[in-house]
Amino acid sequence: MPPLPLEFIQSASDLSQLPPSQSEVTVVGRSNVGKSSLLNAIGARKRLAHVSNTPGRTRLLNLFDIEGHGTFVDLPGYGFANAPANMRASWQAMIEGYLLERENLKMVMVLVDGVVGPTKLDIQMLEWLRACGLPHTVIATKHDKVKSSKRNKRKREVAEKCNLEEGDIIWTSAEKGVGIDKLRGLVVRWLS
Repeated sequence: MPPLPLEFIQSASDLSQLPPSQSEVTVVGRSNVGKSSLLNAIGARKRLAHVSNTPGRTRLLNLFDIEGHGTFVDLPGYGFANAPANMRASWQAMIEGYLLERENLKMVMVLVDGVVGPTKLDIQMLEWLRACGLPHTVIATKHDKVKSSKRNKRKREVAEKCNLEEGDIIWTSAEKGVGIDKLRGLVVRWLS
């Protein structure tokens, strides 16, 4: 599938500042899991979203237009971030408010680090999404960083910890392009 035509629209610190959207997907995950890299890979653009080695650089709701399909929202990461405690606390309220109140939210993409596996915070996020009845899909990042001899075992472990079947998890590598075409197709389908 060709790259999705993503264009940055705006950043907002509150749901009320976002324009309406007919259809939307969003991405959540711990800080430094690769949300920005994945977004860049989906759009096949190196600088669409800023990639940083410092956890916690995404601090706002970042809205991107997917021409002809809908919008994509990049949310701040959870977990460790190089930011003041009061700022990190405000992110939780911002993220929860967005997820619970955003009309036309079709899918929450939950990114987990394929090397590290689901953290306690990832499991809490999945349990919270399930309790709230929000549609979500687990995306495992950094497929290329998992040794090929250990990939099958790793896929079983990640699925088990997420309480899912192996086939329910989409494995990706923003760097090598693994799973990106499949993910593009899914994003278009979710937005339809």
